[in-house]
Amino acid sequence: MTKMASGLVAGIDVGGTFTDLVQFDPASGAVRLAKVPTTWENQAYGVMDALRSAGSDLEALGLVVHGTTTTTNAVLERKLSRTGLITTAGFRDILELGRRTRPQPYGMFGEFSPIIPRDLRLEVSERVDAAGTVVTSLDESAVVAAGRRLLDAGCEAVVVHFLHAYANPAHELRAAELLTGFWPNDHITTGHAILSESREFERGVTAAVNAAVQPILARYLRRLTGELAEGGYRGDVLVMNGNGGMVSSRLVTSEAAKTVMSGPASGVMAAAYTGRAAGLDDLITYDMGGTSTDVALVRGAEPAVSSEIEIEYAMPIHVPMVDVRTVGAGGGSIARVNDAGLLEVGPQSAGADPGPICYGRGGTDPTISDANLLLGRLDPGKLAVRGGVDLADVERVFEERLAGPLGVSVGEAAQAVIRLADTTMAGAIRMVSLSLGADPRDFALFAFGGAGPLHAAALARELGVPRVLVPARPGITNALGCVVADLRHDFVRTVTTPLAALESGALARVFARQTAEGERMIAAETVGLAGLRHLYSVDMQYAGQTHLLRVELERPDVDAATLQSLFEAAYWKRFRVALDGIGAIVVNVNTSVIGARPPLDLSTLIDPAGRGASLDAALTGRRRVRFGDGWYDTPVYWRDHLPLDFDLHGPAIIEQMDTTLLVPPRDRAEGTPQGDIIVHVGDAP
Repeated sequence: MTKMASGLVAGIDVGGTFTDLVQFDPASGAVRLAKVPTTWENQAYGVMDALRSAGSDLEALGLVVHGTTTTTNAVLERKLSRTGLITTAGFRDILELGRRTRPQPYGMFGEFSPIIPRDLRLEVSERVDAAGTVVTSLDESAVVAAGRRLLDAGCEAVVVHFLHAYANPAHELRAAELLTGFWPNDHITTGHAILSESREFERGVTAAVNAAVQPILARYLRRLTGELAEGGYRGDVLVMNGNGGMVSSRLVTSEAAKTVMSGPASGVMAAAYTGRAAGLDDLITYDMGGTSTDVALVRGAEPAVSSEIEIEYAMPIHVPMVDVRTVGAGGGSIARVNDAGLLEVGPQSAGADPGPICYGRGGTDPTISDANLLLGRLDPGKLAVRGGVDLADVERVFEERLAGPLGVSVGEAAQAVIRLADTTMAGAIRMVSLSLGADPRDFALFAFGGAGPLHAAALARELGVPRVLVPARPGITNALGCVVADLRHDFVRTVTTPLAALESGALARVFARQTAEGERMIAAETVGLAGLRHLYSVDMQYAGQTHLLRVELERPDVDAATLQSLFEAAYWKRFRVALDGIGAIVVNVNTSVIGARPPLDLSTLIDPAGRGASLDAALTGRRRVRFGDGWYDTPVYWRDHLPLDFDLHGPAIIEQMDTTLLVPPRDRAEGTPQGDIIVHVGDAP
C-alpha cells in the first residue's frame, strides 16, 4: 500500500440545493471551504464553480473525492435510461410480481411501475437449479435475437438475469459474452455480478437499477473528468458509494447501483470519523436539511450497513448501503391546517426557490424555518437569501394560515409547528435505534445539516439522549465525509446451508475468496492508504423464517458451535426471544475489505487564528428567544470567535456561516480540542 496521490485533497458533495467543497492540505493543515448553488442542468458545472470559489489550483490537487446525487435522483424521479432485460423463460414478470405487498397497506389504491416495462423484458430458454446443476442448456441464438431486438427498441443498457445464476453463473456469463459481440457499449449487467443472492426479485431489481443508471452516471463522469482535465487536474476522481466507501471513476460505472444514496452515506462517514476523534464512538446521526431529515446509527465508530434497503415501494436495492432512514421534515417543510382542522407539517417543501418566506425570494407558505424565525431563533438579517425580510409579513401569514384556524396566538402556532416537526424527526430516530434494539440513552446525537443543530437539543431531551455533538462545519459535513472516507468493497455470497450441514472450513474458504478479490480491487487504486481492514459477517435465520439477521464475526475461521452461539445471542438482543430446538441456516456470507485513508486534523476547519480569548470576544448581541411558555433574553455568539475550550450555560445561540446552534435553558455547551461542540442536555443549573 505504498502508492500515494500527493498534494491537496478536495471533497465535493452535490446536494439538492448547494454543492459543498472542503479542501485539505495534509502537509500544513490549511483548509478551504466553498458552498455554491447546485447546477441541475449539469452538476459538473457546480463542481467547477465550487473549485473556483475556493480558489483551488487544479494542477496542485492530488485527489478529488466526489459525492453525487446523479444516480439517486435518476432512481427517485424515474429519469432512467431505456433498459432491456433478458431472463429465464417463464420469469419475465418477476420484477412486477415482487413480494405481493401493496403501495398502501391499508388502502385500496396505489400505483407501481417496474424499472423495465414488460415489452422490454424478453425470455430465453435456459435453466439452472438451486444447486447450480444445468437442467436446460442456454439457447444462444435466442440470446442474440433478444439482444438485437432490444437494440432495435432503443435500449442503451441490458440486464441478463437468470433464475439461479448465484449458484452457477455460467449461463449469465455466456449470454453477456454473446451480447458483447454486438452491443454498442459496455452497459451490460449480469445479475450475479451485482448481487450473488438467492432471491430473484431483489437480485433482478438491483441489477435492473444498475443497468438503468449506468449510462447516466457514465455520461456525467465523462463530463466531470473532462472539465477537470481541461482545468489542469491530472489525478484520479474517486466517487462515494452508498456503503460509505469510495471507488475510482474508472471502475464505478460497472456497479453504478452502489452509488445510490452516496450523499447521505458520506455524511454518516464524516460523523463516525468526527465522533471517533472526539471519543464518542456510538452515535445517532441526524442530518436536517431544507427538504428532509436523514438519520443513521453508528456503533463502535462503524456505521450500520445493510443489504436490505428499499429506496421506495418495490424498489429494493440489495447492495450494501449505510442504513439511512429519511423523513420529510426539513427547514422548508410546509405547515398547514388540514380539512379536519389539525396541524400538519411536511412532507411538501417550499424548496430552495422560492423557499421559506424568510428567504426573501417570494415564498408564501409557512415553514419550519419561518417558525424558528418567529420564535427568535434565527436572525432575519442573516437568513434572507435576497434582501431583507419583514417579520410582520411572516407573522401575517402565520396568523391567516395557522394561528387563526387553530384558535391560538402566532407564537403558539410557531411553537406547535416546531413541536410537530420534532416529533416526526424523533420517530425517525426511534426507527434506527429502539426498533433495532438500541437504547438512545447509550448514544450521542450527532447534529449536522443546515438546520440540524437548531433542533438537536430538543430531540435529545425527548429521546433521553444525554449529549449532542455538533461538528465544526455542520452545513458541509457531507463534503467532509468525501475527504475522510475510506476505500471499501463489499461482497455477498449466498450459501443457504443449514448450520448442522455446514462443512468444516466452508465459510473460511468463501471469506478467503472475497478477501482476495477485495484486496485486488483496492490494489488497483492510486490512493495512499494507512492500511487494510476486513469485516466479516453472515446473514442467518431460523428454519421457516423469511427475514435475515446479520451476525458480525471477529474472525473468518469460525466453527459451527461458535456460530450457533453468536446467532442465538444476536437473535436474543434483537427480539428478546429464544427459539430453542429450531435449526439455524446460514444464508449469506459477507466480507468488507476497507483501505484506511491517512488521518486528517479536523481542528483547522475553523481558523484557529480567529478564536477569541473569552466568551465576550465571540458575543455579537442579544435577542429575545422563546423556549416553552416564556421569552428569554438570550446571548448570541459567533462560533468562529469562540475560545477552543469555552464552557457556557443556556440559553444561548451560536451562529456560524452554515448553521445556527440552539442551546436551551438548563443545557450546557462546551468546546472540544478539535473544534467541535458538545451540548450536555439538562446539565446546567
